[in-house]
Amino acid sequence: MIKQCKRKLPRLAITRINFKQQTIFLLYHACFQYFILRMHVLKRLWIRNMCTVTITTPQLNYMINTYIDNNNVKQAHKLLDENLLSCNIVSWNMVMTAYLQHNQIGPVHDLFDKMPLKDAVSWNIMLSGFQRTRNSEGLYRCFLQMGRAGVVPNDYTISTLLRAVISTELDVLVRQVHALAFHLGHYLNVFVGSSLIRAYAGLKEEEALGRAFNDISMKDVTSWNALVSSYMELGKFVDAQTAFDQMPQRNIISWTTLVNGYVKNKQVNKARSVFDDMSERNVVSWTAMISGYVQNKRFVDALKLFVLMFKTETRPNHFTFSSVLDACAGSSSLIMGLQLHPCIIKSGIANDVIWLTSLVDMYAKCGDMDAAFGVFESIRDKNLVSWNAIIGGYASHGLATRALEEFDRMKVVGTPDEVTFVNVLSACVHAGLVEEGEKHFTDMLTKYGIQAEMEHYSCMVDLYGRAGRFDEAENLIKNMPFEPDVVLWGALLAACGLHSNLELGEYAAERIRRLESSHPVSYSVLSKIQGEKGVWSSVNELRDTMKERGIKKQTAISWVE
Repeated sequence: MIKQCKRKLPRLAITRINFKQQTIFLLYHACFQYFILRMHVLKRLWIRNMCTVTITTPQLNYMINTYIDNNNVKQAHKLLDENLLSCNIVSWNMVMTAYLQHNQIGPVHDLFDKMPLKDAVSWNIMLSGFQRTRNSEGLYRCFLQMGRAGVVPNDYTISTLLRAVISTELDVLVRQVHALAFHLGHYLNVFVGSSLIRAYAGLKEEEALGRAFNDISMKDVTSWNALVSSYMELGKFVDAQTAFDQMPQRNIISWTTLVNGYVKNKQVNKARSVFDDMSERNVVSWTAMISGYVQNKRFVDALKLFVLMFKTETRPNHFTFSSVLDACAGSSSLIMGLQLHPCIIKSGIANDVIWLTSLVDMYAKCGDMDAAFGVFESIRDKNLVSWNAIIGGYASHGLATRALEEFDRMKVVGTPDEVTFVNVLSACVHAGLVEEGEKHFTDMLTKYGIQAEMEHYSCMVDLYGRAGRFDEAENLIKNMPFEPDVVLWGALLAACGLHSNLELGEYAAERIRRLESSHPVSYSVLSKIQGEKGVWSSVNELRDTMKERGIKKQTAISWVE
């Protein structure tokens, strides 16, 4: 029957027969279910027969839902507008929810204002929209209007409010929302209770979150997961592990929550131990552990785990690829990066500017600037991050001319930011372009109105220092709006080592030791300068100090893939 309908539908569309209402709906049903791409044919059928039939509310809602399922929200909205007499509150709420899921808040507001009748679900959709956009003022105003309209908040309303207030400056209202939940009897609900647990964790109130958990009448795995996650957020590892051990039932989310908690608190080995104990893993748990290794600079372990994941035939997602690309970049693993590139293309995400930029960054950090530039040129809609990636890549490899050329290209189509200027100044440092660096530093302050940060000052000190222009470097340090950090003093000390400037080198080393007493570079570089100047008594004294304090010279290493 469906195949016959599919063959005859184009001919039916041009006929002058007026079909019965049920026939029209069945044709719609067939198209929606089996060949949604023929909607232009269906539209002609509907226009020809719309005057002779009246669509019912269930039929309208079915078609709206089918449009939404096929990511055609605008057509669902149009269908709603054309059949206002047949729609009900559910019709409006469905379209509003679809827009909200696509992060299109404007149409949600417009539809909400046009609704003749609103229920609690309608108000909850609006509250969720304000929560997603972190519009605390709009959220609070909407909730007050909900009360004035006589709509009683339900458990979803309370949960939405709690998620919203903790992510905005309205977190002081957590207790008031808790009191409202208590008044309405929703505090016993598992979803409200779980939201309260997370809200009090955000306020760092351990006792309050414990009480919220105990108040839940029917605890399930969601509430237990919220408790474990909250204890981890507060750094209460023992309590989190105890709660995990006491859980009557666990799911993959429970295990992944524990893994994430240990990762965020830099206990990577403990996280791996929990991960290895998992009887079942999904892409989220694999990604959590891989990301944990990357966050803690254990790039090789991240790549090894990704290979193991690949062998289990678990399909990576966007977040997995992002973490593995970072691991390739961090370990300069070009071979793995080259193998990963076609996997990303096959996954269908390679045309996204974010992932193409990640590939540019990976190739640049792995030393293959030709490949990095090739990927960069394939990006149709280059954004600021893309430009920063290629400029920074050339700068880090000492290719100052190429970096500055790309900077000039970038200025034609966009406006640089503070990261751009860090990359540009770094390029000038590597090439010894003092005047060029001064010009860009001045342009950053005056032409673009960007306030110089520590990284910019460190680049300028490094630039002056390498050129032996210590007076300018000292003057810049004295006029900084904040105190120099270890990196800046380290740049000055390295320049002193390059030019054997003992007096200023001793001063820079002393400033480093005040900030970080066991910093090995400050001792080794100063010892080198003293040796070059023949001040061997000071060299011996410095070595004795290093032995007393247990400071060891950093051993140089190299990586061969």
